[in-house]
Amino acid sequence: QVQLVESGGGLVQAGDSLRLSCAASETILHTMGWFRQAPGKEREFVGAIDWRGRVTRIADSVKGRFTLSRDSAKNTAYIEMNNLEPEDTAVYYCAIHRGGDVVNSEQYDHWGQGLQVTVSS
Repeated sequence: QVQLVESGGGLVQAGDSLRLSCAASETILHTMGWFRQAPGKEREFVGAIDWRGRVTRIADSVKGRFTLSRDSAKNTAYIEMNNLEPEDTAVYYCAIHRGGDVVNSEQYDHWGQGLQVTVSS
């Protein structure tokens, strides 16, 4: 069964940058999605990137600040987060999209373990 292992979270200050990685245990020929969940809030769609490396959709709240990429040779997806804001504080997850609406978390499976990203003001 495919496994997704995330790395790169941490504590940063507002305005800083951070890159998260999501490494798959095997080749993934599906769209990969990123979600986040802040305390007391529902899981929120962040962005999705297809197997060719084309960003299919990105949330308005992060557009222009977050960049998605993918290295097929390494079976790894990345999310580069720039100009971070305290509102970006959340646990970030990657997952494999199985079809349907990319913003719907129920259309994903094989979730990563989640990474805490904390942005201080």
